[in-house]
Amino acid sequence: MEWLDVSTENCPVQRSLDLVGEKWTLLILRDAANGVRRFDDFRRHIGVSEAVLSDRLRKLTAAGILATVAYREPGSRSRNAYRLTRKGWDLWPVLVALREWGERYAPDPEGPVLDMRHTECGAPVRVVVECAEEHEALTPQQVTARPGPGARRRE
Repeated sequence: MEWLDVSTENCPVQRSLDLVGEKWTLLILRDAANGVRRFDDFRRHIGVSEAVLSDRLRKLTAAGILATVAYREPGSRSRNAYRLTRKGWDLWPVLVALREWGERYAPDPEGPVLDMRHTECGAPVRVVVECAEEHEALTPQQVTARPGPGARRRE
């Protein structure tokens, strides 16, 4: 069976994009990975409307990508802070890959906004695709993709 013969109704890329494929969602995840926790901080930093932010935070929480933690400032009502869950942190390589791609193909003339370096040695961080046996970094030419056991024929 060839790729064009495979139904994409059950595609994991499509299912993932249904959860996190919207611009504001990815920016919320970027900020959460960089330590932003509070609603007003997300809104102010990203520049998103309250309604859109509320909707995206609700969806990310319902999907188990973010978890809420109650906090209360003196003299104020209780509010929620948002933290990435393990499921959320598993999206971190996607965010790093998008940052890396953007720096290469849509760079800011003044330089990167975020400089990511390995804490231990100080080298720049990059995303690498490798096989489960941890062989060297792979290129697309070194990977064979074929329909998996869940593939269904396109109708």
